[in-house]
Amino acid sequence: MPGLEPLAPTPAPTPGNAADFSWQQDDVFGRIASRYDRLCDLFSLGLHRLWKRRVARVIADEPWTTLLDGATGTGDIILRLLAHERVAGRTVIASDISEAMLARARQRLACHPAHLQFEVLNLESMPSMADASVDAYSISLALKICDRPAALQEALRVLKPGGRLILLEASTLRPAWLQRAYLTYMALCMPLLGWLATGGDASAYRYLLLGIRGFPSAEQLAAELEGMGFEELGFERLSLGIVAIHTARKPRYGPRA
Repeated sequence: MPGLEPLAPTPAPTPGNAADFSWQQDDVFGRIASRYDRLCDLFSLGLHRLWKRRVARVIADEPWTTLLDGATGTGDIILRLLAHERVAGRTVIASDISEAMLARARQRLACHPAHLQFEVLNLESMPSMADASVDAYSISLALKICDRPAALQEALRVLKPGGRLILLEASTLRPAWLQRAYLTYMALCMPLLGWLATGGDASAYRYLLLGIRGFPSAEQLAAELEGMGFEELGFERLSLGIVAIHTARKPRYGPRA
């Protein structure tokens, strides 16, 4: 795919939950569901709109019949996905662990005459989803706040052989000094902006900061995916590397030797 860089083998970091977040202990997304889209504009300076538009195009370009969208949130990416004519007639399963967020997605997508299903699902364990049940699976900006290995193993399980995984997630800027400057900006400005925007709800920005600091680079995440058995890996950096779009395929003929 044009724009996607080939995998460069790089040792992956110790896997886990980059933000040390537990949705069972902190229903932060339930509390901020009505303000979530405004917070995304604030925290990303509006760049998230460009990222979501691009990943929606990448998803639309894949030849799937049924897509599972994990961590759908308020439906931002699905809204952009449905704007592509080639998606007409396909089935999209919108899922999220937060019922409040999924309710917002239902409201925003209610007027779209598409084959939409809504499911409350946990990225880390989806027993209601059968093995090899979807052609494509997308996750955007959520791997940093969950058990990443568990979520990616579930992705491998629910995808059909040859199915496509599309991820939009944090990455690292190049050169290294720019990444340090970005993290300094986040550490200094985000707490104040987040506190003002959420009325003092520290969770909304604390997990974001921790997740960005602890998340692997694009090369390291690609190496993790390869180590789990995915193939045909590639990634595309956006906004100098603040985020990256990853694509990977579940092997068509079983695990590689």
